[in-house]
Amino acid sequence: MIENKKIILFDGVCNLCNRSVQYVIKHDTRNDFKFAALQSEIGQKLAQERGIDTSVVDSIILIEPGVAYYTKSTAALKIAQSFGGAWGLTSVLEWIPEKIRNWVYDYVARNRYHWYGKKEACMIPTAELKSKFLDQK
Repeated sequence: MIENKKIILFDGVCNLCNRSVQYVIKHDTRNDFKFAALQSEIGQKLAQERGIDTSVVDSIILIEPGVAYYTKSTAALKIAQSFGGAWGLTSVLEWIPEKIRNWVYDYVARNRYHWYGKKEACMIPTAELKSKFLDQK
């Protein structure tokens, strides 16, 4: 595991997930995050080590060093809050019960391929971004 880095596991063939990862990379000014597709060997290994069933959680997982992990809406909120500034206001959404937040999250996740499309294979990062991805040499 990468010391002191937060790891985002994401659906590597989902266009919405890929755009979200690109957004995080652009706004990760402190270089806090590393990334891996859930479909990759390292993504599967990290999920399995935490007992996460990727047939149930198949879109986003946030692993924080020294902390457990977050999934679904909580992962998305924690990532947004890490940007600071106005993004900190998203912490108010954590007052909504997780079951309700995850119902909305799951609705979007179930429809993401239909609404945003799907790639045939996982995203291949550019040479400049390879260091941000765990499964890239």
